[in-house]
Amino acid sequence: MENKKKILIVDDTKSYLLVVSQKLEEEGFSVVTAENGQEGLDAVEKEKPDLILLDIEMPIMNGIEVSKKLKESGSDTPIVFLTNMGDLKHISEAMETSTDYIVKSDSSVESIVDMVKKRLGM
Repeated sequence: MENKKKILIVDDTKSYLLVVSQKLEEEGFSVVTAENGQEGLDAVEKEKPDLILLDIEMPIMNGIEVSKKLKESGSDTPIVFLTNMGDLKHISEAMETSTDYIVKSDSSVESIVDMVKKRLGM
């Protein structure tokens, strides 16, 4: 069995999930997706991803809440936040639990793949 790095993408925009997960799979990653914060938390526990791409604005539980719960549970899985807003309030809050974020509208799928590789030391 190949030892593929596993990426969890948590985003409530189905089209975005599809595009990013397809690109990551093409690049040789194993990809798991979730469409809200609670599904994301459940997936982290079940799938043990190597990295999480986490949308900030989502139903049920937002990405910042998810990242705080993960930190409380002792998870050290790297998180890269995905956001639609250049909203500095959210970004500064997100920075409490992660050092990286991607503004979706400013980033190509390739730049997201590059960020994932960089965070995983590839």
